[in-house]
Order: sequence, then C-alpha cells, then structure tokens
Amino acid sequence: MLRLTGVLLVGLAVAAGAAANGGDAAGCEANLAAAIEVPRQTGQLITVEASRFRTTSASLRLWQRAGDCWVRAGGPWTARVGWNGISQNRREGDGTTPAGVFTIGRVMYGNAANPGVRYRYRRLACGDWWNEDPRSPTYNSFQHVRCGIRPPFRTTTPGLWQEQRAYRHFAVIEFNMRPVVPGRGSGIFLHAKTGSSTNGCVSLPADKLVTALRWLRPSARPRIAIGTTRSIRG
Repeated sequence: MLRLTGVLLVGLAVAAGAAANGGDAAGCEANLAAAIEVPRQTGQLITVEASRFRTTSASLRLWQRAGDCWVRAGGPWTARVGWNGISQNRREGDGTTPAGVFTIGRVMYGNAANPGVRYRYRRLACGDWWNEDPRSPTYNSFQHVRCGIRPPFRTTTPGLWQEQRAYRHFAVIEFNMRPVVPGRGSGIFLHAKTGSSTNGCVSLPADKLVTALRWLRPSARPRIAIGTTRSIRG
C-alpha cells in the first residue's frame, strides 16, 4: 500500500476495496472510489486520477456513498493539474499538485456571486489574499488587508480578487493544514480552468466546476483523492 500525506491510498483490488469500505464485494459495483480508504462518515468523494505523475491532465469524477457502496455522481471530466505534474512530496513553488486524500475547506470563495453552493460563501474583494509566504505566522491561510495596503507577508502572485477568471468560484483543498508545515506548499484550490495547467491546483471548465461545487454538501464530509491510476487503484 502507498502512504500519501498521512492518508492511505490502499493498493487493493477494487473488489477488496469495496469490502474495506464496509461494502459487500458481491453487492457493490467495482469502481475507483472503492479502492480509496476514507472515514466511514464520508459520504461524498472526488477523485482526480492521472495516468502518471509527470502529466498536466487528469480525469475527475464525483462519487456518492449509497449504503455500503460508492456510485458515480458526475464526470468523468478532464481536469488540469500542476505544470510540473503531481507529487507525493510537494514544496512551495514547485509547480506540482499534491497527491493524497484531503478534506474540502469549510468556506468557498469567488469573485462572482454565490452560484448556489451549500457551503458558507465569501465574495472576494480588494485586499483578499491567500498567504503563500512560508516565513509568515499566517502561512497557508486566507487573509484580508485593507485595500491598497501592502500585506505584512511576501507576495509572489496576484491577490485573490485580481484573478477574475480562475477564481470566479473556488473550493479550498486542505493540503498542508492542521498542522501547517512552512514551505510544504499553500493555496491548493479546486478552481476554474484558464489554461493548460495550474501552479498546483486542480482546475475544471467553469460549468463543470459549478456543478461540482453545488453538489458538495458539508454534512457529507467530502474528501478529494488525487493521484495516479497506479497509486489509487493499486
């Protein structure tokens, strides 16, 4: 089995994975979601499956728990990942998307009005930043400073409010949180696609992104699993 970011992506046969998630291999459809170990209370799962680590494309699917089984709720859709692929050991600025299983942040954000998500939603405004300075005590967190005032941390990317297309709406992928490790990486989002790759986030076409964000329910304690076909499926 492969340990990624403190969470196990279990390399089992798919049928065995269904049983590991409390399912009956004879009664549940064999699928990708069944091969991923998540808490029993997790009722929604997003999978981001790439053919290899050094790629900028991946297949994204939505999964819903139905009793002891996982059933597909959306996708497959073509997502884009980091310009340097996917990594099991991401570092700040290396251009990779982190591999592993992560929670979805409790707040969604966007430069446009709430598209109808069930999470708390913050409309972005001038002075809204994601702190990507490893030396800062508030590293890897949302920060607001007064509009026009230089932030008290080093900035290397535009403010959130300045990325009108990519951050029309986004969800936070909780990589390197609780605890935050300086330099490990920050600002990993599920956001709208604007080009061929990202700086480490996962991006989707805008319409598919809105579909996914509306589908997510905080009460389902959703997770997102990112990796290669081999690391996820075993």
